[in-house]
Amino acid sequence: MTDVQTRELPAGRTTGRNVGRPIDRVDGTAKTTGAARYAAEYPYPGLTHAALVHATISRGRITSVDTAEAAAVPGVLAVITHLNAPAMKPPPPVSPLNLSTLVSGTTVNYLNTDEVHWDGQPVGVVVAETREAALRAAALVRVGYRELPATVDFAAGQGDARPEKSSPIQPGAVAKGDAAAAIAAAAVSVDVRYTTPPHHHNAIEPHATTAVWDGDRLTVHEGSQSIAWMRSHLALRFGVPAAGVRVISPYVGGAFGGKGMVWAGTVLTVLAARVTGRPVRLALTREGVYRTVGGRTPSAQRVALGASADGALTGLIHTSVTRTGRVGGMPEQVTSASRHLYDVPNITLQQATVPLDLLSNTAMRAPGESIGTFALEAAIDELACELDMDPILLRMRNEPARDPVDGKRFAHRMLREAYALGAERFGWPERTPRPGSMRDGKWLVGMGVATAYHPSWQFSANVTVRLAADGTVVVRCGFHEMGMGGATAQAQIAADALGVPFEAVRVEYGDSDLPTGPAAGGSAQTASVAAGLLAACEKLKRSVLALARRSGDSPLRGRRPHDLQARDGGLWAGASGPGETYAAILGRAGRASVEARVGSDTRAGEILGQAKFIAKFLRDRRRWVKAACGAQFCEVRVDSDTGEVRVSRWVGSFDVGTVINAKTTAGQLRGGIVMGIGMALSEETLLDPRTGRIMNPNLAEYHVPVHADIPPIDVHYLNEPDPTMPLGLIGVGEVSITGVAAAISNAVYHATGKRVRDLPITLDKLL
Repeated sequence: MTDVQTRELPAGRTTGRNVGRPIDRVDGTAKTTGAARYAAEYPYPGLTHAALVHATISRGRITSVDTAEAAAVPGVLAVITHLNAPAMKPPPPVSPLNLSTLVSGTTVNYLNTDEVHWDGQPVGVVVAETREAALRAAALVRVGYRELPATVDFAAGQGDARPEKSSPIQPGAVAKGDAAAAIAAAAVSVDVRYTTPPHHHNAIEPHATTAVWDGDRLTVHEGSQSIAWMRSHLALRFGVPAAGVRVISPYVGGAFGGKGMVWAGTVLTVLAARVTGRPVRLALTREGVYRTVGGRTPSAQRVALGASADGALTGLIHTSVTRTGRVGGMPEQVTSASRHLYDVPNITLQQATVPLDLLSNTAMRAPGESIGTFALEAAIDELACELDMDPILLRMRNEPARDPVDGKRFAHRMLREAYALGAERFGWPERTPRPGSMRDGKWLVGMGVATAYHPSWQFSANVTVRLAADGTVVVRCGFHEMGMGGATAQAQIAADALGVPFEAVRVEYGDSDLPTGPAAGGSAQTASVAAGLLAACEKLKRSVLALARRSGDSPLRGRRPHDLQARDGGLWAGASGPGETYAAILGRAGRASVEARVGSDTRAGEILGQAKFIAKFLRDRRRWVKAACGAQFCEVRVDSDTGEVRVSRWVGSFDVGTVINAKTTAGQLRGGIVMGIGMALSEETLLDPRTGRIMNPNLAEYHVPVHADIPPIDVHYLNEPDPTMPLGLIGVGEVSITGVAAAISNAVYHATGKRVRDLPITLDKLL
């Protein structure tokens, strides 16, 4: 693959000695040698294994349970159903005053009810001495049901969709001017319907939990994106103090949103450990993940656009219907990008949802924006064809100076520059406009482009930094490592903030006993932790300076904090003034270490931290529109005989603010593009519209991209900081999946002259 290209920083600005460098991941050796330990790999004396019993109807009540055969399997310790399960507290209702309530995957109180709400709902859990015995016994549990009418067909249920209500996080509807009238009067217009199917995450590590009780103290090993909220959730469900619950998650083998919630497997593993008094491990089968962990909602979208003959947009309508489960799930921000991308005087946006008797939907990489940009950016391409106009020129013709809906300033937006860089690197001028005009033997060649867009978020994070007299630094924060190189990035930031070598910094993370970190979602973790880390480093440097001032021999005596900079393992007056090392200062003071902390994990500190987060979030929302953006350039080849589509070349050009680690950033950007290729060409969760049963709950029939499906991906970024964000960084994890499906769809049309508006783009739709 092509090495990542970066731009030199302007004269006079530096990111330090470590920030921006392509430093290898600190956990790379552990992961590649097998030393990294995941949730299903922690040994405990007397460890037992659990397996779930799944409901086989979509809605109804349990009328009978026969566990005799299951209990007779050698090695079985317990068969737990609603008939003998201890009572648990139900999941709490979602409240903006308690963000941990967001992680309830569903509202079902598992095994404390005889009601069935979706096909696959756990109605029993078997615990045995071996996993094989547990799985065998689970298959022998006989459950009888009284079925009730169920609504499971998304296509048939769209007529019952209800408009979303607006919230402080996202508006359900936006109205500016009269979009319908503007489109009707436009010189050129398009009015198109697009659909996307359900998707599942398919992380390389299926969900697994190891749970151990010691009296009322609980230890849980879990691959999680939200360990602090998981701790609060489990404490509430089992009626124990949160301080007595420890969630350990140093390594997460992929998540993408699927491990952000607390799903049935986690709760029932903890329940089984309490019932048996033994450590219990539940490692879900791949099918078990599909049946108990939510995926991406399907969508049906309408995009209508009107423009003058010179390409100035006059009206935009973007509406969407998605689904939730009757027992949970949240609406997705499908029309989010349409609020911000184009300078349109008349805009109508409306999101609607239909509740079905299915497992709750959940976040999946760039929820809302990934599927919303498919429809919007494909429609822009269709309009460009109607105008006989280059699609990049159409986009730049309508690039806004301020937010189109409410006129707020963009905190940072360099989309024009991203397009210019991407077009140059891709060779866009070599494209001939007419569909079907480019060939290479039997292959029809097409080029497509689309805009990438994802909002920027920042949560609160508690961080502790300890500096030892030998110059080593320990950073402690309970954030998450899901493969993106989070610990490496934070070590780079700390090294530059304190002026020590990168190798001198050790980062502790992935444990709820550490200072509370943010949930890993919304591409917000790096910025959120960095804000707390930088504040802690400043406090630490002030503490070191205070120690130096107490010594009459220190060259820093009389110096003020803003006079100093950290470099060469100490504090120095300006760029070349007098200074001394941390070792000298701490040695003279007789201190082995000095520590600084930002945030508090007390109950009062938690409430204060949440209040500060909400206040900052609302304040920023009133002042700015913050987002990462970019341009996706795609070349496809379509077999003229079979309709086979191959993505042959990719260039992504992004404005993601300051880049902390060139290597991990490139990997993140490429990874999002790979996931977008899967969304465009192969991925689809198939549900039986009669029963609600998932028909392809495995990697044999749910087709994720493999290495042979992926072309060289050339990624570039501008490395221009957002002045409103910590270190100027915006967020990398999700922006690069947005626009991908549209770029492929547009390229396929350019190659073949056929529009495919219903994902995935399979060969049967082209023949």
